[in-house]
This record gives sequence, structure tokens and C-alpha cells, in this order.
Amino acid sequence: MFFIVIGIALLIAGFAINTPSLSFAHFARPIKVVGIVLILLGALTASIRQIDAGQVGIVSLFGKVTDTVLMPGLNFVNPFASVTEFDVKTQNYTMSADTDEGEKKGDDAIRVLTADGLEVVVDLTVLYRLIPADAPMIYRQIGTDYNDKIVRPVTRTRIRDNAVYYDAVALYSSRRDEFQNRIYKSIETDFRKRGLLLEQLLIRKINLPNSVKLTIESKISAEQEAQKMQFVLQKEKQEAERKRVEAQGIADYQKILSTGLSDKQLQYEQIKAQKELAASPNAKIVIMNGRGNVPMLLNN
Repeated sequence: MFFIVIGIALLIAGFAINTPSLSFAHFARPIKVVGIVLILLGALTASIRQIDAGQVGIVSLFGKVTDTVLMPGLNFVNPFASVTEFDVKTQNYTMSADTDEGEKKGDDAIRVLTADGLEVVVDLTVLYRLIPADAPMIYRQIGTDYNDKIVRPVTRTRIRDNAVYYDAVALYSSRRDEFQNRIYKSIETDFRKRGLLLEQLLIRKINLPNSVKLTIESKISAEQEAQKMQFVLQKEKQEAERKRVEAQGIADYQKILSTGLSDKQLQYEQIKAQKELAASPNAKIVIMNGRGNVPMLLNN
């Protein structure tokens, strides 16, 4: 555009000095030629626009936004048109209670009321990207600050709208995934109407009131104690069963001995004992009495 302005100025000057009465009128033609060359050069350079990777360009001419979307690379446009670039890569918007993590400085977490009337603090990250074909509509209706006009208010509103269907403890534990999927669907619908594509919704943290935290910790501790007691009782039952089986075995053994041993069996056991005694290197004395051939064994 700079060359065009200079070229037009030179062209006007050339026509202005094209008067025979002026001593430097003979410079009029060269000045016109230079002006025309500069205009052509400026028009050529102004017509070529480079769009970087991950960006798209929106063309507007004298304030009117066209539906033309310039893709990455070199593009030819009207030299008088202006081009506004939009980022179409994946973007993230974080709302966190930590002062150095969110897009906004300070505590930017989302505070919601649950079905049981408790206040829950939610840390959230939204992953989204701009739909290239809808970029002219976004520029025309919203502008370039769609983060503050669409992403932030829609996300915070939908989370508050859906949190009222859940208790605080359910959000913290069993129904957290259900809550995340529910708000994802509602936010995705709103984003798509405005030319944005929601890729992922990440609930990073859910902070409960201290009183609720203490209640949950007490409940978990009680459940762990109950599980521990069940384990101890199960172990005691197994030990009692083992002792019962052992006692039954001893009783059965004694019953077999009392009913199954005969004199011949006892005599056989005596002979085995005498053989083992005879094989022993120790000195021994064997006293035999006459009652049933039962010996009394004595040694040192």
C-alpha cells in the first residue's frame, strides 16, 4: 500500500508539472512513468498475502466482511482489502483456583451450588478449535475476542446449570464422569452454533467444603475398619474350621485304634520295637514277664 500511495503522489505531481511554461516540465513524463511503476508494484505486493500454517485469513473490503477464507500459503486478494488472521489450531482455556494456571489472573475457578445446597469449586480446562468455514461468521458477529465472549461465559453457565442435578459427594466420587459427559454435550452444542468445535472437556479438580471432606474421610475410614473386621472374622472362621477338622481326625484315629487293634497286631508292634532295640549300640536290659509275652525295656 505504501508504494501505491507514493505512486499516486508521483503521478499527480507529473500531471501538475506538465506545463510548457515551467522550466522542469520535461521531467513530467519520467515522473509519471515512475508513479505508474510504483502503483503497479504496490498493487502486486498488496495483492499477495501469506497465511501461516494453523491460520486462516478473513478478507474485508471497506468494512464489509466477505465469505472468502484464505488458507495457509500465498493468496491473491484485492490490494485494498484487509486480511484478519484467525488461529484454527487446538486452543485451551483454563479456569482454575490456582493463581498461575488459569487464563485470568487470580482465583478463576467455577463455584457452583449442588442439589444438596453445598458450594463446590470446580477447576476446568476446555480444549477447542475454530471451524475454518465459520471464521467469517465469527469475525462478523463476534470478532476476534471469542474467548471472552463465547468460551468463558458459555462454559461457566453450563457447568452451573448442570451441577444442580447432583449432590456434592456424587460430583466428587461416583458420578463425576457422568457430570463431565453431561456438560460436554451441552457446551458442544452451544459452541458449534457459534463456529467453535469442542474437542475435550477436562474437569481437573473438584473441591468440596471442609465439613463434607471430613464426613467423606470418616465414612471411608469406617468402611476400611469394617472391611478389616470382616477379614479378621473370616480368618477366625477358617482357623476354627481347621481345628474342628483336626479334632475330628484325632477322634477318628482313636476310634480306629480302640476298635481295630488285635493281640496279634500288638505282638507285631512289640517285635518291631525289639528289633530296633537290638540294633541300638547302647547297653540295655530286657526283662520279660510272663503276661502276654509283653517285655519291659530298660536302658541307661
